[in-house]
Amino acid sequence: MNWVEEIKNYNPYDEQEKRDKEIILEAIDNFKNILTRENGLAHMTSSAFVLNKTRDKVLMIYHNIYDSWGWTGGHADGEDDLLRVAIKETREETGIKNVEPVVKDIISLDIIPVLGHIKKGKYVSAHLHLNITYLIQGDETEALVIKEDENSGVKWITLEEISSHCSEPYIEEIYNKIIRKMRNL
Repeated sequence: MNWVEEIKNYNPYDEQEKRDKEIILEAIDNFKNILTRENGLAHMTSSAFVLNKTRDKVLMIYHNIYDSWGWTGGHADGEDDLLRVAIKETREETGIKNVEPVVKDIISLDIIPVLGHIKKGKYVSAHLHLNITYLIQGDETEALVIKEDENSGVKWITLEEISSHCSEPYIEEIYNKIIRKMRNL
């Protein structure tokens, strides 16, 4: 199944996901460059909600741009295997190598607003991330490595402590939604 079919076949969890799915599919239909950052208005991103084996902790990085602890992930940059993007970004941003999907299906579908910011010395205008999230399992015993150009911290955080680490209320709601869905797997 290709990435567009995966999104079309995704069963929205709630009204937010239903509406976001409609908008993401509309953007896919209207923009040929939706998989790349060439689309300055909106582009596809992929995130990983990385759980330990006992599923009581999530691996998070301290995002320099967002000034908050958050999930791993990144831009599709032309790649149409969004699960592969989520896994690649997890490895690059945390240093862990032993990661695998808990399930290969999308766990969350969200439109995430990104404020204008400076990245690598250049201004990036405000835009939307059309984000697909996967539930990934990682090895909590592996050494963690900071990716200094993107984050300034990497650590395992208990699910109960996410709200005390996340300073983005909209993103915290997404994390809580994912936790509810994960517990029903």
